Amino acid sequence: MMGGIGSTELLIVLGIVIILFGGKKIPEIGAGLGKGIRNFKNATSKKEIDEKNDKEEKEKIEE
Repeated sequence: MMGGIGSTELLIVLGIVIILFGGKKIPEIGAGLGKGIRNFKNATSKKEIDEKNDKEEKEKIEE
């Protein structure tokens, strides 16, 4: 196998997706994926902020 996905393969996959889900359902699926990715990014950035705040609080307590 050479690896990578060419334009022909992408068109075939897109055709199969349209056949399986129909043209009306695809935008709903895309919106759902977008919301999921956005929620994941928000959760991970919130975790980083919380960890940073915890470190700052510990430093204040130690002083």
